[in-house]
Amino acid sequence: MVTFRRSLWHEARPADAPPIGRLDWLLVGVFAAAALVEGIARPGLAWQPLVTVLALALTPALLWRRGRPLMAALIGWGVAGLLSVLQLTAQSGDLGLYSMAAVLILLYSLVRWGSGREMVLGTAFVTVVVALGMCASSAGWADAFGGSVLLLLFVALAAVFRYRADLWHRQQREIRNQERVALARELHDMVAHHVSAIAVQAQAGGVIAGIQPEKAAEVLAAIESEASQTLAEMRSMVRVLREKEAVAYSPQLGVADLPALARADGTPTVEVSLDGSLTRLARPVDAALYRLAQESLTNAVRHARSATRVGIDLRREGDAVRLRVSDDGQTEPGPAPELGFGLLGMAERAQLLGGSLSAGPGPEGGWVVEAVLPVEALG
Repeated sequence: MVTFRRSLWHEARPADAPPIGRLDWLLVGVFAAAALVEGIARPGLAWQPLVTVLALALTPALLWRRGRPLMAALIGWGVAGLLSVLQLTAQSGDLGLYSMAAVLILLYSLVRWGSGREMVLGTAFVTVVVALGMCASSAGWADAFGGSVLLLLFVALAAVFRYRADLWHRQQREIRNQERVALARELHDMVAHHVSAIAVQAQAGGVIAGIQPEKAAEVLAAIESEASQTLAEMRSMVRVLREKEAVAYSPQLGVADLPALARADGTPTVEVSLDGSLTRLARPVDAALYRLAQESLTNAVRHARSATRVGIDLRREGDAVRLRVSDDGQTEPGPAPELGFGLLGMAERAQLLGGSLSAGPGPEGGWVVEAVLPVEALG
């Protein structure tokens, strides 16, 4: 209970309070006109000029009801409390105008847009003013009950809309967090692949430079190309993260781009085999298959010992697609090592689409990564 009260007290004001607009000015104009007409035309109103001026003093509060809800509530209900005090001291009749029911809007705004601290202070002040008003008007139990129910209805309505707005904001934050995780995964896969290619080219360049110096320039050009492509893709992702508006960026790679991973002039060689109808895959599945193959190839190039060949095999099996990436590297005896962050990210990517992923030593040696994804991604 103490923790709840403390969190409520320090709760921040919701961030969805819109700025002052034309409707706000229209509301103020309607209220001011109604208060002025009622103050002049209503017969038998005691202290008519003072009551009219006080009613018009509520006008700024209606403009501040969302940006400064506590101040608006204090002004509006403070005017109502002042009229109740005058009514008690002067022993006069009802001094309030019907148009002053606008203070109910200020109560709604306090609960709807106020912070936790503002709500506690504001509702306590409103409770005192309401009790003072009931004493001044000598309200019976029926009137007191009806007035209390009306106030509680406004509070409940504001609480409902506040909850719905908070729920919407939480959903938006969750969506953004999921997008950040997805982009982080994409960034990891992309950078790891290109950096591994750069490392392989650099290692090969060290050997070639001593044997065939004339080919060192080709190796350096390949390294430059990989580095430039990495920087371009990273800039594209960073631009997507920083821009508030939608920006145009290159489409995600998919199954159709897998043959570009094949390589016959290096060690290890990379062979790509596509079997079955792979042209009508859901876009998330299409992109995930490419990233899974790319990350598996990167891991094989970086970690497979003495590997001479990496095979990427993709085939359609009914309503599913099976991806198998294997190498012929040497594996150490004993239990399979624990999955690293890369493989955990790959498994998470497959599970999000309703599929599965396994990785471990192959029956004939080497390392095998196998993923099975549905043709249609789960919603």
